Amino acid sequence: MTTRAISATRKNTSEVGRLLRDWRERRRVSQLELALRADSSARHISFVETGRSRPSEEFLLRLAEHLDVPIRERNALLLAAGYAPRYTETSLDDPQFGSLREGLERLLRGYEPYPALIVDATYDVIAANRGIAMLMETLPEHLLAGPLNAMRLTLHPEGLAPRILNLREWRGHLLAQMERQIALARSDALRALYEEVAAYPVPEPSGSSVTDTEPAEPVPYFALPMVIEHDGHVLSFVSSISTFNTPMDVTVAELAVETLLPADPATVKYLRTTVS
Repeated sequence: MTTRAISATRKNTSEVGRLLRDWRERRRVSQLELALRADSSARHISFVETGRSRPSEEFLLRLAEHLDVPIRERNALLLAAGYAPRYTETSLDDPQFGSLREGLERLLRGYEPYPALIVDATYDVIAANRGIAMLMETLPEHLLAGPLNAMRLTLHPEGLAPRILNLREWRGHLLAQMERQIALARSDALRALYEEVAAYPVPEPSGSSVTDTEPAEPVPYFALPMVIEHDGHVLSFVSSISTFNTPMDVTVAELAVETLLPADPATVKYLRTTVS
């Protein structure tokens, strides 16, 4: 092996070791605990992290699995160690994803009249159904110019925010959700989005046009709802997010389907008579 090749190998080993140590510390896992999970030894983990040992491709992927490293970042680990990426990143427009696109579109349509949408890793909207369109129908054009971003649409002072009657609670929930994702994935784009939407001024909810009367008894919500005004009516939704199990493509791994489940009978009735 030439001197240049030896130098490149050492550089790769040092870089992958630094990245692994970073992921292990993010997950708050000790070298011994990781070694036990991966059927290895703390000594071997230490040698990998300090650049004294180059991990095999399979061992590196095993460590990434036990550290719950997102598959985009698993590719980065492989490249840092001098290996080829294992996971593809295919556009959703690619013909091979035709059945996937059709299935997702049928899922969104099947959920109507209730709102549902599909977002990527930075909350850009990939697709949405008519329930979502109903909620957005009065938003200004500059917010609806693509690409649509679910966090911007929700928290922008000219977006849905003024119509969300429990805005401070719902905003806190969304920001906490983003914080958890930032802690789990090294994403500069997601961090930039978080800093943007967290800096938006918080408008006071505009409930002056609400015509619904208050119920005699409080509704016993089973999860924190988003309570939003639409055309003089108060609607309540709880959110559910679904992702794909064991994805083998980066694009698919970063898709999330968010459904808004009506949280009370009045919301169900309104949606069934309004969304068409």
